[in-house]
Amino acid sequence: MTTKKRYAALLRGINVGGGKKLPMAELRDLLGELGHTDVSTLLASGNAAFRTDSGASEESLARDLENAIEKRFGFTVACLVRDHAYLRAVAEACPFPAAELEGKQLHANFYSGPLDAERFAGLDPASYLPEEFRLGDRVLYLYAPDGLGRSALGEALSKPALNKGLTVTSRNWNTVVKLVELTA
Repeated sequence: MTTKKRYAALLRGINVGGGKKLPMAELRDLLGELGHTDVSTLLASGNAAFRTDSGASEESLARDLENAIEKRFGFTVACLVRDHAYLRAVAEACPFPAAELEGKQLHANFYSGPLDAERFAGLDPASYLPEEFRLGDRVLYLYAPDGLGRSALGEALSKPALNKGLTVTSRNWNTVVKLVELTA
């Protein structure tokens, strides 16, 4: 008997700025139609948790969801899927004092593949202080004391050249913590 594993789907760029409207109730229905159970969503910005026993890889689960969204809604949405163990490890490995910070001050940028310091070598960290970033396993931790909306480092990190070949989507720390809980 296969045990059902719990995952989070992180959708990039939906329900922001008037484009790519994807109601969360329809996302829950779509995940159910893909054979997933115990589906829930968090916020309207593209976070879902589900359980599956398909044995499929995270990449395959993400690709299936991307294809289903495009078929149903007629637009492309990049998706990342991560299991509970990974999300818990991201939270536990945070190099910043998360418990002492407001959720808006700390972000996790999730990437579709591995990161290396060479990718970010062109950034001068000293010029962005007190903002900082650290690399983890397919995640970049961003400390932005004034929030992401006012973050010069956050803007620099979002440049297409730095993210070439990878899908990236950002979540504030409150959302990361909640996704860990939802996938437990």
